[in-house]
Amino acid sequence: EYDAVIVGSGPNGLAAAITMAREGLSVLVLEAAFSVGGGTRSAELTLPGFVHDVCSAIHPFYGSSPFFRREPLEKFGLEWIHPPAAMAHPLDDGTAIMLENSIETTSEGLGFDGAAYSKLMRPLAADWAKIAPQILGPFRFPHHPLAMARFGFNAVQSARGLATRFFRGDRARALVAGLAAHSMLDIRRSPTASIALVLAALAHTDGWLLVKSGSGQLARAMATALQSYGGKIETGHKVQSMSDIPSARATLFDLTPRQIVQIAGDTLPGRYRRQLSKYRYGPGVFKIDWALDGPIPFRAEGCGRAATEHVGGTIDEIIQSESEVISGQHPECPFVILAQQSLFDSTRAPEGKHTAWAYCHVPHGSIFDMTGRIEAQVERFAPGFTDRIIRRHVMNPADFQAYNANYIGGDINGGIMDWGQLFTRPTWSLTPYRIPVRGLYVCSSSTPPGGGVHGMCGFRAARTALHDMFNIDIEI
Repeated sequence: EYDAVIVGSGPNGLAAAITMAREGLSVLVLEAAFSVGGGTRSAELTLPGFVHDVCSAIHPFYGSSPFFRREPLEKFGLEWIHPPAAMAHPLDDGTAIMLENSIETTSEGLGFDGAAYSKLMRPLAADWAKIAPQILGPFRFPHHPLAMARFGFNAVQSARGLATRFFRGDRARALVAGLAAHSMLDIRRSPTASIALVLAALAHTDGWLLVKSGSGQLARAMATALQSYGGKIETGHKVQSMSDIPSARATLFDLTPRQIVQIAGDTLPGRYRRQLSKYRYGPGVFKIDWALDGPIPFRAEGCGRAATEHVGGTIDEIIQSESEVISGQHPECPFVILAQQSLFDSTRAPEGKHTAWAYCHVPHGSIFDMTGRIEAQVERFAPGFTDRIIRRHVMNPADFQAYNANYIGGDINGGIMDWGQLFTRPTWSLTPYRIPVRGLYVCSSSTPPGGGVHGMCGFRAARTALHDMFNIDIEI
């Protein structure tokens, strides 16, 4: 019998396993695929020598995550790349809005809105060390109530409300809209301002980082960390029922509610099972990876300083794109999140060649081909882009779910993150990681704080299991 078995080896599953193995427990990770990583894998999706990130590509949360601060992966060989700027947002006039690593430089690029941006972001950046642990977990009375109150006053708004309240110009408003659109929600709704503020704060504190040689290296470093503490990993082990799981004092599921019901349904209390069955999933994504004959020829010079690009134009265009997705439509001009890792990492492509990674939001479970619309958006701001495409690889929501069963309908966030599920993931509970069956826990992004490569869902679930089953308490 193991002390703990973790089902699923995404960043949260591995974080849970590392946290428990570090306490001297016997830990086994079961993974259905033949490699660990979940959303942090890399592969030659287009052509030999072109390394693409299958899912996550840019990792803003790494430096702020209490789990990764406790378990730095650099000692296990992980190398990070810090692009000169966090993000560029090209516009039709040939310029780009730059989210720089410093508040001052970002403000300078926003013209007459620069002072307002500085006023908005300086207190948040100054309080970030107090705020980050609070927002990377379930709702609790804050340890630093004044800092959280300052953040919350603006965070509870819609992104459109925040943008129009603080800024008069199109540039600053577009910046806020692009950041908020990562939420996969209608940015006219509360609390989408929170996503914009968090991502901006991460740019100004830790930066938006990428992993040298691909995001798969992050998964490999986590696996190495686990094994250094004596933990074991078994790949190619698909769990379809509780009988597929070896006996353990604690079992943690890095899975979404639908899968937990399928696997453990008969052992779950009826009320809890019904609650999980009502869990809501959000929009899907349509993603393209490109092998390119050269860098993307963005008109705006600043785009060459950032690994991440927000390709979508003005705040009104982004609002229209995201609201159409929420209403079940496929936007003609989608908001595209694009990464050009090979500009800063020569290991990603053969000499003189490049890779790029991009996705847009689409309705849940969509099978519509967005290739042409995404490429038209990039071409709009980078004339000649399509002439540089050597090969493309596309994934629609069905492909994502086939690749990783956690991505139900192409939802990469483990469930929609609106007010109804922001703090009640997967159900309303003061201890959302605990399943009401002794020894069973949820450690996936369907628990607080939700999507993103931070490991905190797994870390917090492991802390709960350690307290309940082993009388071990660890600090954050």
